[in-house]
Amino acid sequence: MPATAPSLARLRNQLTLWYAGVLLCTLALLGVGLFVAIRRQLAHRLDASLRAATTELIHAAHIRELESSARSRGPVVDAIDELHIPDRALYLLAVDGTPIKPAVADLWIRDAARTAGRLGRVDLSFETPADRDVRLHAERFAGAGGTAFVAAVVADRLELEDQYASLIRAFAIASLVALLLVAGGGYVLVSRSTAPAERSMQHLRQLMADAAHELRTPITVLRSRAEVALQQERAPGEYRATLRSVAQEAERLGTIVGDLLTLARADAGERPVARERLFLDDVALEVAEAARALAVQRGLTLDVGRFEEAAITGDPLLVRQLLMIVIDNAIKFTPPGGRIQVDVAADHGPMAAVEDSGVGIPEAQLPHVFDRFYRGDGGGGGEGARGGSGRTEGAGLGLAIAKWIADEHGARIEIRSTPGRGTRVTITFPSPAVRNQG
Repeated sequence: MPATAPSLARLRNQLTLWYAGVLLCTLALLGVGLFVAIRRQLAHRLDASLRAATTELIHAAHIRELESSARSRGPVVDAIDELHIPDRALYLLAVDGTPIKPAVADLWIRDAARTAGRLGRVDLSFETPADRDVRLHAERFAGAGGTAFVAAVVADRLELEDQYASLIRAFAIASLVALLLVAGGGYVLVSRSTAPAERSMQHLRQLMADAAHELRTPITVLRSRAEVALQQERAPGEYRATLRSVAQEAERLGTIVGDLLTLARADAGERPVARERLFLDDVALEVAEAARALAVQRGLTLDVGRFEEAAITGDPLLVRQLLMIVIDNAIKFTPPGGRIQVDVAADHGPMAAVEDSGVGIPEAQLPHVFDRFYRGDGGGGGEGARGGSGRTEGAGLGLAIAKWIADEHGARIEIRSTPGRGTRVTITFPSPAVRNQG
């Protein structure tokens, strides 16, 4: 298991814990605020219920007095007997606290009646000797004969606590479910979000391993040839040959390092890509003329065939590098006496094509030719490793850079090849109008 795998696993677990922790803190704050608000609301509802019950008791007393012509406490007392409110204890008292109905009342109720007789009304909470937490509302009223009474209603606050506990249980269950869902969903999201980083790190490890492998060969050659040259005195001609060999390997080493730097800057997004109007035919002609000398040196014919004006939008330097990579590959992998042709057309969009009569690329290797440091089996002269992964023809980075340049320009690069007959590389650019709209 790579060393970075546990790190990414720890990162996923830590991020998941962070998600769960943030949600837990949010739920805790929300719960505290919600519970305080609901507790206050339930307390207000209980007080409103007590006031309503007291109003009903007073109203019932007035009705009983109207139904009777007697001027006594009897009709008022009967109101308590006739009125029944579930879970509420009803009391009728004199303003001095003397209980009228029922005949016996606790001291704290009588004290509340005296306070209500003096102030008009009172609300209070009380914990009874039996550890009951109760709530009372008492209100003074006058009977038909002018006699003042106090109506009091008592409710057990246990019903409030029951509602509150039920609410806490429901919220706790919902919070637990939400926490589990967020933890599971967060882990999935974190796994998906770290997957590209994981792939990038894997890609980076592979790139570093391949780069080390490719750089080791020229460095070893440089060192060994220098050591051999220094072992004994040699003729000036031998020293010149050794220096030429060292220069060639140094050039190859510099090319590999330059390509790696280009790809590293591309991956990091540090290579700015210019967007200006240019003509693909002009760039192709310039590149073909520059590469013709190398083609002639290798005994090849490089011709420009179909040649139409084709305007594109892009970076002139990168477009030139793209075409140079493709033509250079054609020169590298075409045997002496072969032919290379460059075409530019605009009938189905700006298009440049490079066709050679080289040894071709095996079909199984075509999907991998744009991979960095891809090394094919050489398929008859190295065409299977086209793009520079042949043993003497580069480091396998050319077509990877070409693919990046094409992608940056919204272009499509395609390779068709027949082993033993040659290869055709086609690069199709979007038209300037389409590019601008995008």
